Amino acid sequence: MTTRRTFLAGTLAAIAGGILKPSRATADVPEGLEIIDCHTHFYDPTRPEGVPWPGKGTPLYRTVLPKHLREQTAFRRLTGTVVVEASPRIEDNAWLLEIAKHDPFVVGVVGSLDPLGDDFAANVARFAKDPLFRGIRISVTTVNKLLMLGQTQRLAALAEHDLALDVNGGPDTPAAIAELSTALPQLRIVLNHIGNVQITAEAPPAAWQAGIRAAASHPTVFCKISALVEGAARSGQTAPRELAFYRPYLDVVWNAFGVDRVIYGSNWPVSERAADYATLQRIALEYVAEKGPEALAKFCAKNASRAYKWVDRPGRR
Repeated sequence: MTTRRTFLAGTLAAIAGGILKPSRATADVPEGLEIIDCHTHFYDPTRPEGVPWPGKGTPLYRTVLPKHLREQTAFRRLTGTVVVEASPRIEDNAWLLEIAKHDPFVVGVVGSLDPLGDDFAANVARFAKDPLFRGIRISVTTVNKLLMLGQTQRLAALAEHDLALDVNGGPDTPAAIAELSTALPQLRIVLNHIGNVQITAEAPPAAWQAGIRAAASHPTVFCKISALVEGAARSGQTAPRELAFYRPYLDVVWNAFGVDRVIYGSNWPVSERAADYATLQRIALEYVAEKGPEALAKFCAKNASRAYKWVDRPGRR
């Protein structure tokens, strides 16, 4: 039996001898890809009004702007990002759009508006005037409230302005999205973080798998492979660096949504709690690279263009 000690010794000897080469999967991820990270967060606690999230005293409580994302060591160079607003304050949407206005690296903004508010339709119309505003994100709790109250048509304002809806929540989120898409088939919906399922060495939960398949049965529903390492780092666990650990969960998503509706995202900087940027990016890109170069190009940018209709801005690269 090969022990951990002998394995490490052999690895070090191979490195010393210069015989280690990149894996086939790594070699299949070319340089120069168009890569849009479709789930990042930017904020600045030093603003006079501060920020409602993240909280003081955490590693995330610092100024995080597009330039800080570009400074991250990546597995493959990013060419743009769709940023997701995490603040419930309406005017923070305007702040984020102003950041985007002056930085072509930001190709789209997913804002934060409350569909249950009396001013929802007016706010959608207001922000939709900015071509960088590409949709909003809500929680699965809000989706369930709209379904229970029979008020899903409130979200039709997004479709009327050709905007998308991101939905974030736990493993029950895909099933709720399936129900919402039945009511609003014209609305493009993006499942965040593959439903935040806990990723373990066990088989993926049956209920989550059924929800993923139900959501994917609707052609206007997309899925972001984002927050992957966080899903493996629950309860104090260390997120594995090997693709094999994540493969059973990724297979469920890929087999359901297919080559045209799976999107790359990181959840940076929140993802830092589980892994560095290069690691999380490599895991996702190596998995999709196995599907071929066209699948990889779609995953990295083309599918996001269909979901968000992000703005290809001069001077971005």
